[in-house]
Amino acid sequence: MGIKILFIDPLGTNVFDEMTKNYLEKYKSKDTVIDVVSFAGGPQHLEYYSYVAIVIPEILRVIKKAEKENYDAVIIGCFYDPGLHEAREIAKKIIVVAPCESSLHIASTLGEKFSIIVGRKKWVPLMMKNVVTYGFRDKLVSFKSVELGVHDFHKDVNETKKRLLKAAREAVEEGAEVVINGCTALVGFFEEMQRELGIPVIDPVIASLKYAEFLVQLNKSTGWWFSRKYTYEPPPEEELVKWNLKDLL
Repeated sequence: MGIKILFIDPLGTNVFDEMTKNYLEKYKSKDTVIDVVSFAGGPQHLEYYSYVAIVIPEILRVIKKAEKENYDAVIIGCFYDPGLHEAREIAKKIIVVAPCESSLHIASTLGEKFSIIVGRKKWVPLMMKNVVTYGFRDKLVSFKSVELGVHDFHKDVNETKKRLLKAAREAVEEGAEVVINGCTALVGFFEEMQRELGIPVIDPVIASLKYAEFLVQLNKSTGWWFSRKYTYEPPPEEELVKWNLKDLL
C-alpha cells in the first residue's frame, strides 16, 4: 500500500516548488506519492522571527486540509520547523515531520557529534532553541554560517559549494563527524560535499522525506503515533467550535 506525502514550502512564492518536487521524486520510495505546495501570499523567506509567526496559521490550515484529503504525512519544509508542535497537537491521524528534527535524529545516529551549516548568523538563535528542545545540545559541535540568504544559494552554485565546503571542513576540524545543511533551499549540495569530506552530509529535504516514510510505515505496522498525553494533548473541540476555529478540527 502506497504512502501519500505533502511537502509544504511555507513561503509566499512557488519559486522552489518544481525544484523541490523533482528532488523528492529522486529519493522517495517507489510506492510513495509526493505533492509540493507553497502559499499564495506572505513572506517569501522565513529569515526573521516575525515572518515565521505570520506563516504558522496557514501551515496549520494546510495540514488540516491535507489530513481531510487523506495524506498519510506532511512535511513542514523549513529548517526552523515552524508550527511543528502546534501541528501535531491538532492532527488527528496524519504524520507531521519537519527538516530540523528529522535531520538531528538521523545525524545523531550516524555519528556522535554533528555541526549545522546555516545561511546567516541571524538563523542560529532560533535553530539553537530547536536543538535544545529536541534534546541534542550535547551532540552539537557548532553552527557554521556561509553568509548567504535563502534565495542566494542557487544564484552562483560554485560559490555556494565553495563556502559550504569551507564551513564543513572547519566543522570537521572542530570534531563534527556528521554535517547537516541547515536549510531546505540547500537541495543538491550534499552529494559533492559528502564525496569531498568522506563523512555523512545530511540534506534536510531528504531527511524529512525519509523520516516521514519511516513514521508512516511504523504507524501502519504497529499503530504507533504521537502521544496525546501532555505535549500533544489536543485542544477541546467544543472550544474550537465556540471560538470559530473550525479550520483546526
